[in-house]
Amino acid sequence: MRALGVRLAGLLGPGDLLVLTGDLGAGKTTLTQGIGEGLKVRGPITSPTFVIARVHPSLRGGPSLVHVDAYRLGGFAELDDLDLDASVEDSVTIVEWGEGLAEGLADDRLEVIISRGDGDSEERAVKIIGVGARWADLDRELR
Repeated sequence: MRALGVRLAGLLGPGDLLVLTGDLGAGKTTLTQGIGEGLKVRGPITSPTFVIARVHPSLRGGPSLVHVDAYRLGGFAELDDLDLDASVEDSVTIVEWGEGLAEGLADDRLEVIISRGDGDSEERAVKIIGVGARWADLDRELR
């Protein structure tokens, strides 16, 4: 998951939104750690479950990483209270547990769905869906 995150970071820039979906322990935060590594942001990147959102500034003049955990949010109104739309154009914004909540933050986004393997398997299946004109060539970019 971390290596995939580093690879995805090479495609990301200011204004990009990623909505991560997956069960507990699927690898959402690990993917975000890889993206943070690839973007060269200040860390460490840990799950923002209790603080809801963290901003990780760039160490090289690139976009900051805004990392949000929407698990405890009661709906879009609470997400809207975080004023993410104020920083979404200048940052890479990742919203864990954001399905059904975060899609309204940007017209273009990546929806990342992570599924765990059976039992104690460390295998993950990852489906990345590009939404909007920004991601029209996503399949070609990921090859």
